[in-house]
Amino acid sequence: MRKGFFLASGEKSIYWPCNLKTLFYHTMSIFSITLFGIHIAPSWYGLMYAFGFIAGYLIIRSRKIFSDQDIDSLVLFVFLGVILGGRLGYVVFYEPSYFLAHPGEIIKMWKWGMSFHGGVIGVIIAMGSYALRYKKSFLLVADQVTSILPIGLGLGRIGNYLNGELLGFAPYTGPLAILRNGVSHFPSTLLEALFEGIVLFLILSYFIRHQKFNGQIASHFLLWYGVFRFCIEFVRLPDAGIGYLFGAITMGQLLSIPMIILWVFFLFFFKSKNYAQ
Repeated sequence: MRKGFFLASGEKSIYWPCNLKTLFYHTMSIFSITLFGIHIAPSWYGLMYAFGFIAGYLIIRSRKIFSDQDIDSLVLFVFLGVILGGRLGYVVFYEPSYFLAHPGEIIKMWKWGMSFHGGVIGVIIAMGSYALRYKKSFLLVADQVTSILPIGLGLGRIGNYLNGELLGFAPYTGPLAILRNGVSHFPSTLLEALFEGIVLFLILSYFIRHQKFNGQIASHFLLWYGVFRFCIEFVRLPDAGIGYLFGAITMGQLLSIPMIILWVFFLFFFKSKNYAQ
């Protein structure tokens, strides 16, 4: 007799072998209800995003670098940059042919996905717009925002894991596996949560305490996120519909390379121009 247990969710029931040490049923939605004809099904990913914004807001507010009113405006700008940039980045980088044929799907934020690299572009535009609008130093704003991004990144990757998406290599028989179509996958999103979230946050926190010039934190964010993402992509499956580019690298790795190159430019350019505090 097989040793394991069954978990059910709605019409689905799935068998979990004990040797996989899987904790729960991975599902996109926390719950699903219909109110006044409107279907509501919040995802774990969306919930973690919300937690990340709240945590980031509280941390920036506690630093007392900007006024409370300025912080409220900054959070709004960044929120719009993340959402719009992340969505449009996904459209352009991952599914351009589909969305060209179905442009109405672009605004359906609850479907498909988001692109982190698109979100970065959106946040850069948002920070620049905020700095111009409120006459702030762009580099100061960039340092403050990027220093808290790992919180949202880490929580977002946990949300990916709870959703059971962004699968790692298979077969995998270790702990915390994600089971998809009877195949167990490595939980690469938890590895990303560790390095892109916790480790990156600690690195940037160190440089905040030992900051020598404006732009230093933002440049180190580009470097270390690019390095961590590039390396972890080796244990992730390539994006469906794209596969490996040039027969060797994933889209995530390709988009991470410019981040590392920009680190070299930013670090030496800003330092040489004496953006000293």
